[in-house]
Amino acid sequence: MIRDILKIDEELCNGCGLCVPNCHEGALQVIDGKVRLVSELMCDGLGACIGHCPEGAITIEKREAEPYSETRVMEQMVNNGKNTIIAHLKHLKDHGETGFLQEGVGWLKVHRSELKFNLDEVISEVHNHGHKQAAAFAAPAAVAAQHNHAHSHGGGGCPGSRTLVIDKADKNGNDIITGDQPSELRQWPVQMHLVNPNAPYFRGADLLLAADCVAFSLGNFHSSWLRGKSLAIACPKLDHGMEVYVEKLTAMVETAKLNTITVMIMEVPCCGGLLQMVRAALANSARKVPVKKVLVGINGSILEEEWI
Repeated sequence: MIRDILKIDEELCNGCGLCVPNCHEGALQVIDGKVRLVSELMCDGLGACIGHCPEGAITIEKREAEPYSETRVMEQMVNNGKNTIIAHLKHLKDHGETGFLQEGVGWLKVHRSELKFNLDEVISEVHNHGHKQAAAFAAPAAVAAQHNHAHSHGGGGCPGSRTLVIDKADKNGNDIITGDQPSELRQWPVQMHLVNPNAPYFRGADLLLAADCVAFSLGNFHSSWLRGKSLAIACPKLDHGMEVYVEKLTAMVETAKLNTITVMIMEVPCCGGLLQMVRAALANSARKVPVKKVLVGINGSILEEEWI
C-alpha cells in the first residue's frame, strides 16, 4: 500500500516548534531541541505542518507503507532517547490506543537490558500521565475494557478535543456560586492578530500571553493572573498566520521593552506552540526578558508554574 509519510530532516530542524500546533493529531512534539514525530499511527500525511516550517525541514514522501507495528516503531524510536519514548507512549494513551500501548511497553520490558535509560522511570511517568488508570500495565481483560470505554466516551482523536464533563458541585452537592468580580482588563483589543505591539499599554509592561481557553478554565483568572498585566490571547491550534505572532512578540520585546512575559497554556499538546512562539521571538531579540510558564488543567487547577 502506497501512502504519504511525514519526513523530518533533523539537520535542518532548529526546534522552533511552529509546526507543532498545526498537527491536528498532536503527533509532533519538540523533544531535546528537535521536532519529533511521536506517532506515525496518528500522522495523516496531509502535511498541514509543512507550511509552518521556516527551515523547510518537513517534507512528505510517498513510499510503500507496511501495516502498522508498534514493535517496529519501538525498534526505530528507541535510539531517539527516553524523552521521545515517553512522549510516544503518552500520545498512545491520550488517544485511547491501549493495545498498542501495551505492545510498546511489552517490547521495552523484553529489551530492558539494552536500553540506555531507566525503564521504570518511563513506566512511572506514563502511568501517572492523564487518567489515573494505566491500561498498558493492567490485565488483558482490563485493557480491553478500558479501550472500549475510551472509544465510547470520546477518548480518541486529539486530546484537546476530548469530551469531558467537569463536576463543580461542592461537598453538599450544591452548585458553586460566586459573586460578581470586577474585570482586570485594562486594554483593547486582546487577540494577537489585532493588537498593536507598539501600543502604549505594552511599553515596559508585564505581558500575560494566554491561550484562548485559559480564562474559561480559571475562576480567578482576573484577580490572580490578569491584575496589573497587559493581555494578549491566541490559540496555537486554530489560529492562522501565526508567523505574525512571532514578529509582534519580537517587537514587544525589542521596541515596547516588555518587563516580563507570563505564558499561560492548557494541558493539551497543541498549547505548547504558544511557548514556542515566545522562545522564537526571544531568539530573534537582543533583549532578554524573564518568562514564566503556567500550565493550567482542564479542571481549573494550576499544574505547573515555573520561570524558564
